[in-house]
Amino acid sequence: MSWQILFQHAAFLFIVWLLVKPVGTFLARVFEGQPTFLDPLLRPIERAIYRVAGIDAAREMSWKVYAESFVLFGVLGTLLLFVILRVQTWLPFFDPTFLTTPLTPDLAFNTAVSFATTTTWQAYGGETTMSYTSQMLGLTAQNFLAGAAGLAVGIAFIRGLVREASATLGNFWVDVTRATLYVLLPASALVAIALVWQGVPMNFNPFIVLETLQGNEQIIAQGPVAALEAIKNLGTNGGGFFNVNGAHPYENPTLFTNWLEMLSIVVIPAALTYTFGVLSKRPLQGWVLFWIMMFLFVVGLLLTTWMEQNGNPQFVPFGVDQSMSEEQAGGNMEGKEVRFGAGGSALTATATSNGATGSYNSMHDSYMPLGGMIPLVNMLLGEIIFGGLGTGFYSIIVIALIGVFIAGLMVGRTPEYLGKPLDPTAVKFITLYTLIAPLTISFLTALAVITPMGLAGLTTNQGAHGFTEIFYGYTSSFANNGQNFAGLNANSLFYNITTALAMWAGRFGLGVLALAIAGYFAAQKCRPTTLGTLPTDSLLFAVLTIAVILIVGGLAYFPALAMGPLVEHLMLRF
Repeated sequence: MSWQILFQHAAFLFIVWLLVKPVGTFLARVFEGQPTFLDPLLRPIERAIYRVAGIDAAREMSWKVYAESFVLFGVLGTLLLFVILRVQTWLPFFDPTFLTTPLTPDLAFNTAVSFATTTTWQAYGGETTMSYTSQMLGLTAQNFLAGAAGLAVGIAFIRGLVREASATLGNFWVDVTRATLYVLLPASALVAIALVWQGVPMNFNPFIVLETLQGNEQIIAQGPVAALEAIKNLGTNGGGFFNVNGAHPYENPTLFTNWLEMLSIVVIPAALTYTFGVLSKRPLQGWVLFWIMMFLFVVGLLLTTWMEQNGNPQFVPFGVDQSMSEEQAGGNMEGKEVRFGAGGSALTATATSNGATGSYNSMHDSYMPLGGMIPLVNMLLGEIIFGGLGTGFYSIIVIALIGVFIAGLMVGRTPEYLGKPLDPTAVKFITLYTLIAPLTISFLTALAVITPMGLAGLTTNQGAHGFTEIFYGYTSSFANNGQNFAGLNANSLFYNITTALAMWAGRFGLGVLALAIAGYFAAQKCRPTTLGTLPTDSLLFAVLTIAVILIVGGLAYFPALAMGPLVEHLMLRF
């Protein structure tokens, strides 16, 4: 692994660390209704929205009402987007010459669920399916709204942890409004301007048809790419205006845009740890969670880079030069862009798989078996490494609570977190939260590999790699990530329905349970700290949490990994 790649990774992580405190502080001020530098412009707009929508900003909700509002918001967004997609042929900017993929009812349903749950799983090619109207009015709008809803749930979860003897978690509609106005809209505008500066299109021009030097016809798609690109990353949505996503030069033309887009994915979820520290008045608690995430991120990044930079061992007997030099990027370059190389591709693969954002810039299906396994494992761990807007924070807290519970059993003491006891009711919620992912992913994967409809999606690979493609698809859907192994043809009635079910389970199953946990914690009173209390802002707690992450993840998913990427790695070597 070259020093240039290591420096690139280190610089990226250093910038993330620098931004965590200011962004986290800003988020705390926004959602607590404290003054910010954006108030003179946005506060009148916020009040106007409340008046028009009939929202009482001072009225807070119980966790059940908050959860009902969250689910209702997602369902209504799904229905609205479904209608837009089904009637796009009658809306402006639809050109049947180039938009040749039919939006069947099941594909429209899958896409609507996908974007309303921040998954943005795409069983279609964007430039051959979606009109400019659908991209802007439908997909981009849902990227804002669904991302804001996820951030709202994360903030409500933090309130539940830090409040004492409280029956409420805030107001969902107020939180969504503030997330959109104060966080996503300003940040998206700045990122979109930077992308346009770097050459990303932002227009409504028709597609260009050119003749190549060989005399062949080439169609160059254009459109409002920068607007979608900015919010898809900031809202941890993923997806892409083009079929090849961030590998397309119109979505991601330079090394600078690659960094900017990855920072857009990571910074806000990372900053939520500091927001938690501010709101709980225990900043060290937030920093411990941040460094747990950072440690796991670095381990995955280094492993992925190492696997891809080493190249394919089956090329060695043929004397193929896979070393990095001034003339070539080196390593396993199948499915990767030369302008990013193995190092830049590994950084994006790690950031997108950890950040619940399928905005990849290389084809993970072409990675080495263990290199492709790291993004898969990142998603299987439940978005605990930064994760999506809100989801990453409450996922790592749930894992931390399991660690606290185990520690309490070891010393024979009722476990506590932030002075609040983990009694049997809390443990039941935590257990359900932990089990829903392996049950959903394992069942749907098993269903796909034993039925002709599921196996029909394997158009390129069979065996271990084919199994990984199916397993990866359901994992990505449940994790609301959206990236896939390209060898799986998921545009069929079977996959459009089953992946949509996985998306709903990952979005609303986990989100509602997280709110239930938050509501239960908010109703508790804090106990005074004693000598027997496990310090949750210590190195010991960090090590315990990491151990629980690896143990729980291994117990749930090691058999599936052994049948997929692990056996494929052994077949490649021996």
